Amino acid sequence: MKQKIFKFLKIFLLIFFGSSIFFTILYRFVNPPVTPLMTIRFVEQTFGKDRKICFKRDYVSIDEISPYLVQAAIASEDNLFLKHWGFDTKEIKKAREETKKSKRNRGASTISQQTAKNVFLYPKHSWIRKGLETYFTCLIEVFWSKKRIMEAYLNVIEYGDGIYGAEAAAQHYFGKPASKLTKYEASVMIACLPAPLTRNPAKPTKYINKRAAQIRRLMDLNGKVAL
Repeated sequence: MKQKIFKFLKIFLLIFFGSSIFFTILYRFVNPPVTPLMTIRFVEQTFGKDRKICFKRDYVSIDEISPYLVQAAIASEDNLFLKHWGFDTKEIKKAREETKKSKRNRGASTISQQTAKNVFLYPKHSWIRKGLETYFTCLIEVFWSKKRIMEAYLNVIEYGDGIYGAEAAAQHYFGKPASKLTKYEASVMIACLPAPLTRNPAKPTKYINKRAAQIRRLMDLNGKVAL
């Protein structure tokens, strides 16, 4: 019995590691057709009450996305994106200390971690998912360039119910392509990311405008980003 279990685990691990490395390398060159979150949202829309089925996504090259959006994402989500190898140890330490003091979870995920989660995993918080997120973060940092990580991040991230990626969001909220987003529009879009289902970049609240202003100040401090 033990031998059968060991054999099964061995086969399972070989398949898991083999397929995960294969798809990571594949997605270095091919755009992910769908993500777990997109599937979950579609099911929720299909069977949920008062939910309309909506799926807007138009994958574009990083060169077709406004540099302001790249700047805003780094300024807001991950200032050390171009310097770290997937994890910001200082932010992780700060998050742990704040959690101990206030008993309130504080996010410390880098853009690389968020990309790994959005492309390969489900959104629900758990130790298993966090472990898988760490694994996939290491994989994309090894096989993808920073430019590719940012491109994937901005193209799969959720901007509203059924709205994914910078291009779809720019068209939906501002009626223009992502390449034409202004500094203000980019900062407002990024400011809405923590709660995309309840926040509207085209109709920002006082809080969102305040947060967007903070992001723009950080953008000015960071200067231009060269991926």
